[in-house]
Amino acid sequence: MACPIHEACILLLLTLGLVTPAAINHEDYPADEGDQTSSNDNLIFDDYRGKGCVDDSGFVYKLGERFFPGHSNCPCVCTEDGPICDQPECPKIHPKCTKVEHNGCCPECKEVKNFCEYHGKNYKILEEFKPSPCEWCRCEPSNEVHCLVADCAVPECVNPVYEPEQCCPVCKNGKNALY
Repeated sequence: MACPIHEACILLLLTLGLVTPAAINHEDYPADEGDQTSSNDNLIFDDYRGKGCVDDSGFVYKLGERFFPGHSNCPCVCTEDGPICDQPECPKIHPKCTKVEHNGCCPECKEVKNFCEYHGKNYKILEEFKPSPCEWCRCEPSNEVHCLVADCAVPECVNPVYEPEQCCPVCKNGKNALY
């Protein structure tokens, strides 16, 4: 692989893990006069400060260029002092949000759940319903269904009867002795 700029080629080989710093003979690739250091143990890399910016994957951006580093949706601008990235304080996502989009820098809620689901049926917030003769339920603002079950008194007869659409048993033949 031919590289016109020796330092960039070294950087690429190091990044890919193909060459270790110890395997490079510094005399073969002399550094610029401005990049000389007093220690021969250190590997010299190009300094992009004031010239450009480098992202996590090694891509170089020109001054003034806008880019999105890594997996961020927040843009950065390359400046002489390095990248300056938007870090806005994003609003919290509503706890009832059912659809979130990540198109911009901050995630946005596109759909809020405003109903309750109970046994496969949807109910409006604050709607009251009776799923059975013994239950009374209500769809709460928290999108949760709260139900009360009828507390039936012990029938005062030997053979109580359960009537359709009634929750508690009734004594059809009047009160009988329980013994």
